[in-house]
Amino acid sequence: MSTTSYNCTNDAQRAEGLAHAQKAIAAKQVIVMPTDTVYGVAADAFSPQAVATLLAAKGRGRNMPPPVLMPRIGTMEGLATEIPDDARKLAEKYWPGPLTLIFHGQPSLTWDLGDTVGTVALRVPDDQLALDLLTLTGPLAVSSANRTGQPAAQTASEARAQLAESVEVYLEGGFRPLEGTDPTPSTIVDATGLRLRVVREGAISLADIQKIVPSALGSEPEPEMWSPPNLTKDEPAETDGESVESTEAEVADEAAPPINLSKPAPGSVPKSAAEPVDLDNKDPETTT
Repeated sequence: MSTTSYNCTNDAQRAEGLAHAQKAIAAKQVIVMPTDTVYGVAADAFSPQAVATLLAAKGRGRNMPPPVLMPRIGTMEGLATEIPDDARKLAEKYWPGPLTLIFHGQPSLTWDLGDTVGTVALRVPDDQLALDLLTLTGPLAVSSANRTGQPAAQTASEARAQLAESVEVYLEGGFRPLEGTDPTPSTIVDATGLRLRVVREGAISLADIQKIVPSALGSEPEPEMWSPPNLTKDEPAETDGESVESTEAEVADEAAPPINLSKPAPGSVPKSAAEPVDLDNKDPETTT
């Protein structure tokens, strides 16, 4: 594989780099791109072959599937189902931004992101270069641009030192986040249960989430309620909590049914669901 890097702070190289990255994604290759949190390694979310290449580049298995980055909030409707109103409120408040939402995936879409139990983790990044690329390619599976267990890359050159020739195109946009600052992962919220649950607190705090959705739960299980001392051994104590377990797909970084899913099924939302329905540190490594 021939690897090419583009300095996207230069307008001419930026245009050339975006065009090359678009072609690489279409050819089921992987690329490295900046996001608002850290640099991510990206692949066509609808190509099992491309996603497998992404996971292999990172040295990661199917048990840690990547999230999907989208160019706009409206794309969510084409990729997820059973979207709670509270999750919509969070999306409207924090997208583009460092919020990852886990939903049930659209059953009409034939994709394979890994062992996701039918879920998908979605995010709209607050980074113009990333958004410009996503507009060209449609939704991308994106995981932090580093080998599993290594520090998340904050520049494309740092990513290249780890991923080398496994990546076709490196888009260099400078430090993400700012030079001298530590990367902060996105906050991950599971929206597949009866109530929203913050399964990883990142750039957005649980307190901030609860300002928008007061009923949102933290990652800790809810405590049992006090129960009267005269219960017999056959009478279980009543509990206040739900047993809503996190279905975090990696996430993370980030959702899926069995293999054999390369393209959207007939009648499904196409990969450019960006049209009218119009990633950080986990494993621990950073979810984009």
